[in-house]
Amino acid sequence: MFRISQFMHELAQAEATGVYPAPARRTGKSPGSATQPLGPVVIWNLIRRCNLTCKHCYAFSADHDYPGELSTQQVFDVLDDLQAFNVRALILSGGEPLLRPDLFEIAARAKAMGFYIGLSTNGTLIDEPLAQRVHAAGFDYVGISLDGIGATHDKFRRLEGAFDRSLAAVRHLQKLGTKVGLRFTMTELNAFDLPNLLNLMRDEQVDKFYFSHLNYAGRGNIHRGKDAHHLATREALDLLYQTAWDDARSGGQHEYVTGNNDADGAYLLQWVRQHLPRWADDVQQRLVAWGGNASGVHVANIDNVGDVHPDTMWWHHTLGNVKARPFSEIWMDLSDPLMAGLKTRPRQVHGRCGGCQYLAICGGNTRVRAQQVTGDAWAEDPGCYLSDEEIGVAPGDARVVTTAYRGRKVIELVPSDS
Repeated sequence: MFRISQFMHELAQAEATGVYPAPARRTGKSPGSATQPLGPVVIWNLIRRCNLTCKHCYAFSADHDYPGELSTQQVFDVLDDLQAFNVRALILSGGEPLLRPDLFEIAARAKAMGFYIGLSTNGTLIDEPLAQRVHAAGFDYVGISLDGIGATHDKFRRLEGAFDRSLAAVRHLQKLGTKVGLRFTMTELNAFDLPNLLNLMRDEQVDKFYFSHLNYAGRGNIHRGKDAHHLATREALDLLYQTAWDDARSGGQHEYVTGNNDADGAYLLQWVRQHLPRWADDVQQRLVAWGGNASGVHVANIDNVGDVHPDTMWWHHTLGNVKARPFSEIWMDLSDPLMAGLKTRPRQVHGRCGGCQYLAICGGNTRVRAQQVTGDAWAEDPGCYLSDEEIGVAPGDARVVTTAYRGRKVIELVPSDS
């Protein structure tokens, strides 16, 4: 995740004081032991069942039960291991997590253990009584997906009236004081609605806006031929950066973040060089410290049956199962070539990514897109929207382009220099 607002607030502070602020430290203490690094943010798909069949669903969810899902006690056992491993943040997802009967029991247990807990939902099930239950459960954040206004959203979600129901959920939770965010995945079919959604965020006084680039997993991979073109992506980022900058400069506290394309960090540096060149070196240092793509490092995924993945987009690659081994053991096992490669710094990528001057910032971007399009997890990411000139590589060689889905590629897991 790329936290645009964090950088914009730092820039606003620098402009006001004449000094770029010091970075916040990311450390933590494991219960009953010495200081150790924080564990990854765990996105946990507690259930695969969903009342919708969205076009870009990475989980291929549908409205039926799936066998083998973790029991309540198994979830509690995993929570104990995550706490001991110094994991602090959980994002409870699905499918539609509100369809899991023990969701609030799980949430209560996690809150009592001191976890930050977010809820990722499509919002269509949240009427006023359910909103009160969600609020009472103490979720630190609820993300509700809106992929356009009205019929645009309904078409993505394949349910007439989905937009109205999800917007009603936002309003119910806002009224109760729960922190709410809008989640938007952009493709060429809904890019035109981004300004309208940002206006909706302002009008509804929503706290957070999450802009997701399309990643090639699940139905999102099947529909990758409708991914936004690079020019549309740049225009969207220009709008997001300016909106976040205006908010930070005026003292606003809204959050604007992006996900699934770590070229956003390099593009922000270019924005700063153009608009606030005085702080470009400071921002570059902060971006290098951020390090870009966090799959397999600072972000993890546990799916509904307990399989562990480097992130939610890697469901076609399983590292192990928490029914057989603790998450903490699976996560630190580098015998898996993909995990070994993801944890290597710098990552041994090739093509445009290997020669990119911003590799230390983006971390090689999203390896899933590279693998799904080329069959090689370490090839260039076709989702990068920066030009050869911008990234400092010689022009002339043909770029890897996103082609329509025609079946799964063979995964190449051996790093390029081995």
